[in-house]
Amino acid sequence: MRLRHIEVIQAILQTGSLAHAGELLQLPIATVSATLHEAEQQLGLMLFANVRGRLQATRETLQLQPLANQLYLDFEPLRRLGDALRQPMAAPLRVACSETLAQPLLPQNIAALRRRFPDTPTTLSSQPLTEIVRRLLMDEADVGFSLSPCEHSGVDNHTLAQGKVQLLAPHGWLSPKQKYIALHDLAGQSMIGLLEPDPLSRLLDSKLQAVHPVPVINIQVQSYQMVRSMVEAGEGLALVDPFTAVGAKKSGLDVCPLSPAIAVSLYALTPKGTVISPALSALLDITRQKAESLLADQGLVTL
Repeated sequence: MRLRHIEVIQAILQTGSLAHAGELLQLPIATVSATLHEAEQQLGLMLFANVRGRLQATRETLQLQPLANQLYLDFEPLRRLGDALRQPMAAPLRVACSETLAQPLLPQNIAALRRRFPDTPTTLSSQPLTEIVRRLLMDEADVGFSLSPCEHSGVDNHTLAQGKVQLLAPHGWLSPKQKYIALHDLAGQSMIGLLEPDPLSRLLDSKLQAVHPVPVINIQVQSYQMVRSMVEAGEGLALVDPFTAVGAKKSGLDVCPLSPAIAVSLYALTPKGTVISPALSALLDITRQKAESLLADQGLVTL
C-alpha cells in the first residue's frame, strides 16, 4: 500500500462517503474511487461496504485500522516539514526583557511589530539581566531590553528612552500640590524592598543609607510590580523606575519624582557587531516611540 491509499481510507473512515472524502483531501471523487479500488486490488480485500447509502468499514478494514493510523501519524511530521520548506518563513526574532518591562511596554510593542511583519515568528521572554546577557552571547536571543546597561564587551547598548525614579506612596501621603520629594523626607519611613536587588535598587539603597534615620524596610518582594502592589495595599513607600510607576496615579497612588532627579534609561542590548534586521530595526523604533510617549503622557520623563 502507498501513502495515498492510507490517506483515502482514513478520509472515508472519517466521512463515510467518496464525495466527502474527496472534499477533505481536495481530490476529485473519481480519483478517490480509483485509489480505493487500487488499494482493494493490492490487498485482495473489500475495504468498505455500502450500507444505506453510507460506506462502512468491513471487518478486515477495522483490523487494518490501528496499523494504518500509526503509519499516518508517523508520516505527519514529515508532511508538515515539507509544507514549511515549500513556504519558508522569515528568520525568527527572539526577544528577552527584564520583568519590569514585561507588562507595561514589550507585549504591546511586539503586537505592533507583528502587524508590520506578520511573517516573522517572534518569541518574548522575561529574564534577569544576567540571563539576558548569557542568551545574547550564546545566540539564544537577538535583542534584550533592560533598565540597566550591560558592561560585557560582547554586547552593544542602545539607549532608547529616559525617565526618572519615582516615589510611590498611598493616596493622601503627599500634599496635593507636591511636585517632588527629597531623600531626607524619607527618613525613618517604612519602605518596600526587593529580595534580589538589581543595579537600580542597589543605587537607591546606597543613597537611602545616607539618610538619618535610615528608612526601615519591613517587607521585601520579588519584583517591582509586587513592590507597587504592596504600596497599593498600604504597606509602605517605594522608590521605583518610571515604567513601574506608569498608571500608578490612576490606581489611586500618590506619585512624584525625587529631587535631585535620578535618571533611569531604557536600553536595547544586542550582540556586538549584530547586523540589525528590518524586523529588529522596526522593533527598536516602535519601542523608542512607545516608551517616550508612555513616559511623556505620565509626566515621568527626565527633568
